[in-house]
Formats: sequence, C-alpha cells, structure tokens
Amino acid sequence: MTRRTTSTDDMPTARYAELKRILEERRREILSEVQEKMRDVRAFGASGEGQGVLDAAETTEADIQDDIELALIQMKSETLHKIEEALTRLDEKTYGYCNECGDEISERRLRALPFAVRCKDCEEEREMAELRERHLAQRRPAGFLIDLS
Repeated sequence: MTRRTTSTDDMPTARYAELKRILEERRREILSEVQEKMRDVRAFGASGEGQGVLDAAETTEADIQDDIELALIQMKSETLHKIEEALTRLDEKTYGYCNECGDEISERRLRALPFAVRCKDCEEEREMAELRERHLAQRRPAGFLIDLS
C-alpha cells in the first residue's frame, strides 16, 4: 500500500478542536472511573468488609470479583494510554490518518473510537490476517523434540 503524507495541517480547525475535545472528555471520564474504582478498592479493604470467616465458596467469589475489578482497571488504564497517544498524535499533527495506508480515518470512526490508528478497511484487513494466522497456528502439528544425533 502507498502511504500518503498527510497531517492535521490539512484538517479544518473546527474538526481539530472537536476531536481534541472528544479525546480530552473521554480521558477525563476514564480517569475518573479508574480513580473511583481505586477508591472503592481502598475503602472496601480499609472498612474491614469481607473480613472474618469466609467459606470456600465466599472466598472464591471474592477472589473472582477482585480479579474482575483489577482486569477492568487494567483495561481502562490501557484505554487511557491509547487516548494519551492519540492526543500526542493530535499535537504532532499526525492524528486522524491511518498508520497503514495514510488515508484519513472517517470522523464517524474517530467519534466511536477516538484513539483509532487505522481506517476501517485496514483494521478489517489486519483482523483477517490475525484470524488466518491463528487458524494456521492451530493446524500446525506440535514440533517434536527428538534428538536424532
């Protein structure tokens, strides 16, 4: 694919401002959610709730709930990192263009996924390639570790 050289210099000022507003708003929302979850985790531990004698089922349920909470915090942190990267690209005037083909990423896609780095077509192509690779990996026989020397 040919990569076009484009930048947000070509982007209308109103669109740039709107995209920046969307990214910053999403960043504030996620940061607030992460901070709230962290406060909840600390408050739960400090209040002594859940302490005392628990049976095996209660312990397992509590562990699963803790794992889910930590996974959610990690996912939100990763999304926050992607938003930070998108804001950096916006400041560097490379935001809104596909990393693969250089075409402009649709405004609709950026509104839904403001940290998108590929246009819809390139993202679909990448996902299909990953799917093909997974299928091939599943079909490959396990290698044998036999020393024939």
